[in-house]
Amino acid sequence: MNILTMEYDQLAADINNTFAELIQLIQKFDADDFNEQPFEGSWTAGQLVTHVEMSGSGLSKALHDAAKDTERAPDELVEKLKAIFLDFSTKMNSPAFIVPAEKNYEIEPLLNSIKNIQHLTINGIETLDLTKTATTFSLPMLGFITRLEIIYFILYHTQRHVHQLKNIHQALSKKSANLF
Repeated sequence: MNILTMEYDQLAADINNTFAELIQLIQKFDADDFNEQPFEGSWTAGQLVTHVEMSGSGLSKALHDAAKDTERAPDELVEKLKAIFLDFSTKMNSPAFIVPAEKNYEIEPLLNSIKNIQHLTINGIETLDLTKTATTFSLPMLGFITRLEIIYFILYHTQRHVHQLKNIHQALSKKSANLF
């Protein structure tokens, strides 16, 4: 087994663990709590999961779309993506095209979509040349990224929102505990 295969195995395990945690967390919400704003200025759990779904769907599609040879290290932006998404002290604004509408969301269809994103991402790790640069997806200020970087983007972005979803769940639990 070469070093790249070991890295890809670890990456697949990290994706599976992160998505398992996300799915388990989503399942802790009931239909009402899923659509309740936990505190001023926050998205609901439904909006947050929808945002993850919108982002992940687009990224997993880009992962499997057209790609070209890469003219730099295929993992050049991985640490930068990690620093951006896993810095929980910074507040970010989502690009408009993945801002969820203010409405009630159903848990089951979102769970199915999240599981599909996980499947497509793992399939990409197992079947694609991750050193190639995706040509249908470009990040503001970073440009076109490799398939490997797309997978890390999905990983770190999802981990960020798992952290936020835990905060939402905790806030709603405290809110309902104060009712008694």
